[in-house]
Amino acid sequence: MPELPEVETTRRGIAPYLEGRRLRRLRVRSRKLRWPIPAGLERRLAGADILSLERRAKYLLLRSSRGTALIHLGMTGSLRIITDGRAPGAHDHFDLEVEDGPIIRFTDPRRFGSLLWAGEDAARHPLLSRLGPEPLASAFNGAYLHQLSRGRRVAIKPFLMNAQNVVGVGNIYASEALYRAGVHPKRKAGRIALPRYEAIADSIKLVLAESIRAGGTTLRDFFDGDGKPGYFTQQLRVYDREGQPCLECGEAIRQSVIGQRSSYYCLNCQR
Repeated sequence: MPELPEVETTRRGIAPYLEGRRLRRLRVRSRKLRWPIPAGLERRLAGADILSLERRAKYLLLRSSRGTALIHLGMTGSLRIITDGRAPGAHDHFDLEVEDGPIIRFTDPRRFGSLLWAGEDAARHPLLSRLGPEPLASAFNGAYLHQLSRGRRVAIKPFLMNAQNVVGVGNIYASEALYRAGVHPKRKAGRIALPRYEAIADSIKLVLAESIRAGGTTLRDFFDGDGKPGYFTQQLRVYDREGQPCLECGEAIRQSVIGQRSSYYCLNCQR
């Protein structure tokens, strides 16, 4: 599933082709995605000026002169830049056709993505209103995590993966950040001291920034707006490396299921 770095990579790739242009037409081929594409959305967006393409958590916010549309890539979705006029395929569900620009085409074999209408105040939409802070924002830091975690008995890894605590720290990035911070993923969130939370917050920012620079992490289906795969998978230090030597100490990387998700860690380096 595309995570925050993949969505941000997509946003950066297609934003220059949308921002400041007029949306000539939204062409919908199939409304049956995770949630049905609202009826009449084509009429609402036709002729609208696109003000910006932003990201909130794993959602893309297409802000226009008429209001804001939400796009979610789901598990296998992608937005591609189409410049050669190629015909749509069976899994190409909608196109954003802009004046004097290419087609931005949404492809999703499993149909878990979405295109919804958020209106004038997107922050109040039910899918966005309860989300935690962005991990790359200045408001997200060790002090915030430390205060939020007091009295919490949940393990630190699912604590970080809870989008109400902080958005965008998916399974891969939680494993990688905790490894870099030297914190065992099973340690209780409420028993971690402030200095270690500062290390965790710094590691999350570092891992996400590195992944964005590398174009995301390709494990199954992710490609950016140009159809290129992400390359952060080549920099993974623990994720999916069970039995391989730790890059720091040589101890075999271990795997456990924590919060119903596979977790990878070094028992020697992470305490």
